[in-house]
Amino acid sequence: MSGPQCWVHDAGRRAASPNGCALIDKTADVATKDPDRLVVVTGGPGAGKTTLIEALGRRGFGITEEAGRAIIREQVAIGGLALPWDDTALFAEIMLTWELRSYRGAERDPARIVFFDRGVPDLAGYLRLLRRPVPAHFEAAIRKFRYHRKVFVAPPWAAIYAQDSERKQTFAEAQRTYEAIIGAYADHGYDLVELPLVPVGERADFVLTHLAAAWPS
Repeated sequence: MSGPQCWVHDAGRRAASPNGCALIDKTADVATKDPDRLVVVTGGPGAGKTTLIEALGRRGFGITEEAGRAIIREQVAIGGLALPWDDTALFAEIMLTWELRSYRGAERDPARIVFFDRGVPDLAGYLRLLRRPVPAHFEAAIRKFRYHRKVFVAPPWAAIYAQDSERKQTFAEAQRTYEAIIGAYADHGYDLVELPLVPVGERADFVLTHLAAAWPS
């Protein structure tokens, strides 16, 4: 492409501007050059996802904390309004900021494999579940902040599901959440790998076996 280039943030725009610049969508750039070492574990609530993440952390891998539950704890502690039962839009915005911060933190240690307790595409699933539109800046973040193409999903598991002060959904709602989230990841080009309903140690082995081919020995 000849001529000067000007970066814009509107997805899909590529045209001549009045000053002769070529408009290019900067949000299409992938944030990291090595997304294979950034691995998402997701799924519906109460399906053993966080337990698996913690087990992988004990094996020496980098891990992140789930945005939603951490934000709920913090907001309840200070009497904040960014809660899924008070202000879902604000809650989603803070979750987006949390996920981007987690991603940038993982980027700072390029030699380490990091397992994410949910990722940016989860937010699209959350908003779809609520039948809310996914804002353009959320979509831009999903395109830019990419993870390993294999995403591990914990399916609904009635035998271990339990509600608590932060997880108020019924099991039926947890199932709908699962469907919305896996749909969001599939729509954004990820390959879904369903976790087996087995003890956490076996789940961790399952994940690492699936990923072994992508990582150097």
